[in-house]
Amino acid sequence: MKSFFQFLSESTAVQQAARLGLQTDGHGGWYDKNGEFVAKTEKGRLKFYNKRQRVGRQDPPQSDKEKKLSNTSYEKQPAQEPAPQQQAPAPEQPEAQQAPVQDGPPAVEKTKGTLTVAFGRFNPPTTGHEKLLDTVASNSDEGDYIIVPSRSQDKKKNPLDPDTKVSVMRQMFPKHSERIVNDPQNRTIFDVLKKAHMDGYTNVRIVGGGDRVAEFEKLSNNYNGKLYAFDNVEVLSAGDRDPDGDDVSGMSASKQRKAAAEGDFATFRKGVPSSMNAKQAKDLYNSIRAAMQIKEGWNMWEIAPKFDWKNLRENFINENIFRVGELVENINTGLIGKIIRRGTNHLICVTEDDIMFKSWIKDVSEAVTNSNSPSGVPADQRLVGTDAHRKYAETMVPGSNWGKNFINKYRKK
Repeated sequence: MKSFFQFLSESTAVQQAARLGLQTDGHGGWYDKNGEFVAKTEKGRLKFYNKRQRVGRQDPPQSDKEKKLSNTSYEKQPAQEPAPQQQAPAPEQPEAQQAPVQDGPPAVEKTKGTLTVAFGRFNPPTTGHEKLLDTVASNSDEGDYIIVPSRSQDKKKNPLDPDTKVSVMRQMFPKHSERIVNDPQNRTIFDVLKKAHMDGYTNVRIVGGGDRVAEFEKLSNNYNGKLYAFDNVEVLSAGDRDPDGDDVSGMSASKQRKAAAEGDFATFRKGVPSSMNAKQAKDLYNSIRAAMQIKEGWNMWEIAPKFDWKNLRENFINENIFRVGELVENINTGLIGKIIRRGTNHLICVTEDDIMFKSWIKDVSEAVTNSNSPSGVPADQRLVGTDAHRKYAETMVPGSNWGKNFINKYRKK
């Protein structure tokens, strides 16, 4: 059976044959009215053979008339040759459908140098993150850097919503406030890199915690030239953090969530920079507790898995969590994918865009599709410490005065 493209290429041959009164054998061969084989379609045109050929024997040479037969047919009727069959029934549509998808990112003029990037959850932000931001700034070229908080939110590992988180970060780290990006489109590290490519950057430099360098390095370089195009993708370590340390290096979001869940404000206060006073730190502490909805029977391995690795792994082995086919989010990169394989203590996942990634079970959480509906607090009143934010937090705390008044107002009597 002929392909569509063969049919298109043979359309000129069909016109020639029709004018000469030739009949096709359905396989590119043409016969005259006497049933003699005279031509064959080759490269879209009729190739004429010796009309006096002898099957199984040497054919006599073609005459000049036979050699010029195809040319004379065009010379005699030039007016009847239509312009490349524009009136044929929609020949371009199937061809467009079969055209291969363009590989690689769109071509963009590179007008900028190197962009330095930090992508992370910052949920909640801590004094340890201040060290990361300072490292990003000091390693940037002429101060060209951005800090991109992820958009993830859930009550276990990501209690602060993105807008509140960015507001707190700008308050905690005032010297970096203009570089902290609040963009709903930056859901993953790939979104950040693709935007940098479209903005015309020649190179990117990613700064992350020492335990995340290998992951960022592998993913970002594997897709360079496919999702974005940079001359160089560099990944730097902001240093290793000691989870048991009492100094800045030991402060982490996991430790802050653990302190909030345990009701330990004294420990929580140590992880809040001096740029926030005691009242602001307390408000942040209460907001996190309210968002986490702490109740009796809560599990440390769900809130801060690095502090309860044993129970996390036990639940994983028993398939209570992270089963094949479920959606999970990598908390370091923001990638959301379906689990296709379970390892001893890791997962292999694939995103909707067929990006495959490997994650340790401590670095993933159940994927949550965050609502696009407005938050309970107006955007200009989400700053921790405002009355509007306090009232919003109290509505989620059972037994609070404002929460009781809100409930009673709509209770049927």
